[in-house]
Amino acid sequence: MPTPERCSRFAEYRDKVLELFASKGFGQVGMRELATCLGLAPGSLYHHYPSKQHMLLDLIEEFYEELLATLGRIEQTAPAKRDRLNQLIRAHLNLHQEMPWHFRLVERDGGCLNEEQQERVRQLREQYERKLLLMLGIRLRLSEQGRMAASHAIAALLNSAPSWLTHYSLDEQERDNLMENMVSGAIERLLAPKRTHETISARRPEPDKDSDPKGSDEHRPRHSEFRENGRSSRRA
Repeated sequence: MPTPERCSRFAEYRDKVLELFASKGFGQVGMRELATCLGLAPGSLYHHYPSKQHMLLDLIEEFYEELLATLGRIEQTAPAKRDRLNQLIRAHLNLHQEMPWHFRLVERDGGCLNEEQQERVRQLREQYERKLLLMLGIRLRLSEQGRMAASHAIAALLNSAPSWLTHYSLDEQERDNLMENMVSGAIERLLAPKRTHETISARRPEPDKDSDPKGSDEHRPRHSEFRENGRSSRRA
């Protein structure tokens, strides 16, 4: 565990470290550059913080803790499931604006952590994803692995979709409307019970052969009639 001195030093410069990691890539930031960012001599960095990975883990933990806190606030203020979904979409849009570097860092550099640290991140991520299903009131008839896959898909959509529109000059209302329609439609379709083939077939009316000229032998011209008519025309 980092000492209070290390934590306070990192907290003081955490936004600069976060931007440095996210903009350049965790693997591209050297110890000398990081020490300069923290206001330390290069040789003394390890005396203040164990490794770059510990800093990265702190930032990723901060990200998931904020997501969990956001879910808790929505759960308290929005009792209806439909309202919760809309608020979730808006909240993730706002988080993308408030914490853009965190989203980029988590998506791209989480694999730079060691195995123990990645396990910690996995636990936080699964806690967040399970919470999503519970607060949306979802009861899927799926296996445990199926529920985990569904929750992961919903979380991935909420966390990545806002970045799809960043390259377009949209006003806030237009952006929010696009995101709400797109994301809510996708999530609701994922969670809706799938109609069986039998149900769809039962609702589809059978064609009436008596009223279909193509289905009746009485109205279907015979090949012999075509041939006979052709001969008559040539004789004429």
